[in-house]
Amino acid sequence: MLVWDNVRTHLTADWREDFAANTDWLTVFQLPAHAPDPNPREGVWSLVNHDLGNLAAADLGQITRTVKRKVKMLQYRPRLLDSCLTGSGLVLDA
Repeated sequence: MLVWDNVRTHLTADWREDFAANTDWLTVFQLPAHAPDPNPREGVWSLVNHDLGNLAAADLGQITRTVKRKVKMLQYRPRLLDSCLTGSGLVLDA
């Protein structure tokens, strides 16, 4: 499975030909070019992804544990989560 993110290098004819030539085993999900709605999840993922950038994981389990640990840490830091909501321009009414 490939999640195609519309990066310019992925839009070349060579890439499209490779995708088309491998449809027997490759499923491509193309993301929209632009998501117009504010999305606080992007801020949360950015915080989680920060710890994954230099992780040399031995297996998928190590990645899963790292993500779960980071998400759990964020549960106890509501100001970080609030900043993700604020950064998206959305407001949470009390």
